[in-house]
Amino acid sequence: MKDQFVVPARLKTTSFVLLGIGLLTLLIGLFAFQGEHGSTRFWAGILQNSSFFLMVVLASTFFIGVTTLAHGGWQIAFRRVPEAISMTVPVLGAIMLVVLGFLIFGNKGHIYHWLHPHGDRILEFKSPFLNAGFVSIASVITIGLWSLLTVKLRKMSLAEDKMQLDAEGRKSLIWKGTVWCAGFIVVYALSMGSTTPWLWLMSIDAHWFSTMYSWYTFASTWVSGLSLIALFVIYLKSKGYLPMVNDEHLHDLGKFMFAFSIFWTYLWFSQYMLIWYANMPEETVYFQPRVWGVFRPVFFLNLVINFIAPLLILMKRSSKRNYTLVAFMAGLIIFGHWLDFFQMVMPGTVKHLNFPWFELGIGLGFVGLIIYLTANQLAKAPLTPKNHPYLKESIIHHT
Repeated sequence: MKDQFVVPARLKTTSFVLLGIGLLTLLIGLFAFQGEHGSTRFWAGILQNSSFFLMVVLASTFFIGVTTLAHGGWQIAFRRVPEAISMTVPVLGAIMLVVLGFLIFGNKGHIYHWLHPHGDRILEFKSPFLNAGFVSIASVITIGLWSLLTVKLRKMSLAEDKMQLDAEGRKSLIWKGTVWCAGFIVVYALSMGSTTPWLWLMSIDAHWFSTMYSWYTFASTWVSGLSLIALFVIYLKSKGYLPMVNDEHLHDLGKFMFAFSIFWTYLWFSQYMLIWYANMPEETVYFQPRVWGVFRPVFFLNLVINFIAPLLILMKRSSKRNYTLVAFMAGLIIFGHWLDFFQMVMPGTVKHLNFPWFELGIGLGFVGLIIYLTANQLAKAPLTPKNHPYLKESIIHHT
């Protein structure tokens, strides 16, 4: 069985080219963006990409956690794929902390207005949690826990390959994995499902708030994370790896992509409808530049890509079993939700719609980094966790 991944030269070259584009874009941006407006766009683009791609790769750890807690066996045949993706969390987390450090301690009040709350009654009221110290400490603790638990789950999985277990040993292994995954889910729920999107993204529009914002952000990055897993699975299959993965597994990944595209749309509609229906100035101020202002085309393009396209294409059973179609939709969904983060960040910072050459260039750099790190992790261990108790269930999986 072809079970040990060797990084192809072409894949490595692709990752280096994308990394080069990202670094070149960063350097051009340093010289091209001058003055307060230029600095605002520079940091807004970096914040958008660093937060989006960190949350997308973190979705792989969440995938491992929820499937373990559900005692799901169907995904074991390709479990090493989300494991490898998840190991990029510490690197992207470190980048995010550097970005936040520059924004907060570099006194970038044009990004985070709450850094200068004086004379603003609303910002002064929120200052006990919207301040440099609290946001910094919360971010360090959050990213630290994400990274530590991700690495722990990966180490436990790799340790299974060296074990020869009887029935009791297998039961103990499942229980240990369940406990650690439960711990991660608690941390994830209290951070990604609650406070972290508020501090990093919602606080850009600090006079506005939505109790659905974190769920909305979660849905956006979760479906993007599922799409990233699908892309790597399809790539490995195209190179002759993952022989135990078949149309049934791809079908289930496609169902997840379809279902959570609809879930994202549900949250999108719920947040928008409630604010539109109430018609309160302190709430509608968020949608004013997005729906009726210069960002209107992005707002509705976001809906077309992230709802209408998955609805029309992924609804059919045959579509979810077509490797080419699923790969296309996975790439489209990731781009669509990158666009979603673009319209979450830019109206509250740049306030003008420009062609996003800088944001796209930085994004391609992150894509190259994820490809490079994930490919190296895939090459470090067999692609099949052969001692996992649920492997047989995954091999005979039928949907």
